[in-house]
Amino acid sequence: MSSNVEQLSASRVKITVEVPFSELKPSIDKAYSEVAKQVSIPGFRKGKVPPMVIDQRVGRGTILQEAINEALPNFYGQAIEEHKLVPLGQPEVEVTNLVDKEKVEFTAEVDVRPEFDLPDFAAVSAEVEAFEVSEDDVEEQLNTLRERFATTTPVERASAEGDVVTISLVARKDGEVLDDATADDLTYVIGSGGMLDGLDEAATGKSAGDTTTFTTTLVGGSHKGDEVEVELTISQVAERELPEADDDFAQLASPYDTIGEVTDQIRTELTNRARLEQAQDARDAVLAKAIDGLDIEVPEGVRTAELDARKGQITQQLAQMGVTLEQYLAESEEAENEEAFWADVEKRSLDALTSQLVLDKYADENEIAVDQNELLNHVLQIAQQTGTDPQQELQHMVEHNHMPEYMAEIRRRKALAAVVDAATVTDSNGETIDLSVLQADGSIGDPADAEVEEAPEVEDAPEVEAPAVEDSEDEDQTKA
Repeated sequence: MSSNVEQLSASRVKITVEVPFSELKPSIDKAYSEVAKQVSIPGFRKGKVPPMVIDQRVGRGTILQEAINEALPNFYGQAIEEHKLVPLGQPEVEVTNLVDKEKVEFTAEVDVRPEFDLPDFAAVSAEVEAFEVSEDDVEEQLNTLRERFATTTPVERASAEGDVVTISLVARKDGEVLDDATADDLTYVIGSGGMLDGLDEAATGKSAGDTTTFTTTLVGGSHKGDEVEVELTISQVAERELPEADDDFAQLASPYDTIGEVTDQIRTELTNRARLEQAQDARDAVLAKAIDGLDIEVPEGVRTAELDARKGQITQQLAQMGVTLEQYLAESEEAENEEAFWADVEKRSLDALTSQLVLDKYADENEIAVDQNELLNHVLQIAQQTGTDPQQELQHMVEHNHMPEYMAEIRRRKALAAVVDAATVTDSNGETIDLSVLQADGSIGDPADAEVEEAPEVEDAPEVEAPAVEDSEDEDQTKA
């Protein structure tokens, strides 16, 4: 096989490959064998039909087509490897010359990773916000825990903030009852907010059996955004009593013996959570600084596909929320108008693609590999996050060919960890942040034993049979 490459642009090439029939013979033999198993010809057993007869009955052209379709991905892959190209999509393949028993020629046009120099990551500096876990934060979490063990007692008095009331709601617009804005026997804590504007004020000071009305704007359903009149009926008022935050409560609600141990654990968990959020901010900040100013020609086809995918996802999410983009922007104030919103989506899409190219090249140049345990752990994490069975998740990965995608994600994550480790990250207080000692749960490990943490470990994961990992490179499939 011989091949040459024509550079169509900085990020697109045309590969021309010539294959002598001697190298195509195994695929031709295989095509004859497969066809022989499928055809029924009088005088011959299935699988034993001679090639000459198959040529007469089926046609030599059919055999050659099957053989070429089967062989081309391998020859294409060899050409990619020979010229050290990194494809960024599926190639457009065309058989340009076929001389039976002599040679076959084909071309493949494909987007490839353009040439560019990696930035000096050691020279990258980024700053993130410092975090602080206050005693108010700890107290809030402790009260949330106490609320889970609260008791309620019906009372014959007017309701007050903190009481639990049983309510019924009937919404009307222009005197007409809105069925999808009507509910019976709802339990609501006065002062908790989050249901309807005006509900807390309307429910406060009312007793069981009282009915009142208030005006509000619906926040969901087919009448979202409409101003309606709501009839509120109180059927029960109950007093909520939280358990004392003492050692008895600690033993009831936790594995600890004292309330001091509980608050210490809450403080530790909040600190670890804040540290993980800060670490993610640091990774984003370093990567943003690293790609800032890079002039990388991302292939137009790749850019369009990524942007279309993001637009489709956003459109689907808005549809599920039952809002238009205009309504969403009015509520979120994420952008001034739709044009500015989509422009920002396009920029973030391009930044994401640029980041992937940078991390992939870093991984290639530094020979970052992915082993079977890392792939297995990645699948277990997905299973844990989605609540699926790990073995089913593995089967899904194999059946839908997600292995190259997962391995690319792991390589990029490992590359990003190395990039961040090389950069300088400080918080807003001027303190240096060392992510190399950050553990998966947000705790700080021993610097002497520091290893790159790629993702949270999966605790008590069931044993599953992992597929073999032979190569960390994606394989491209082509068809003539």
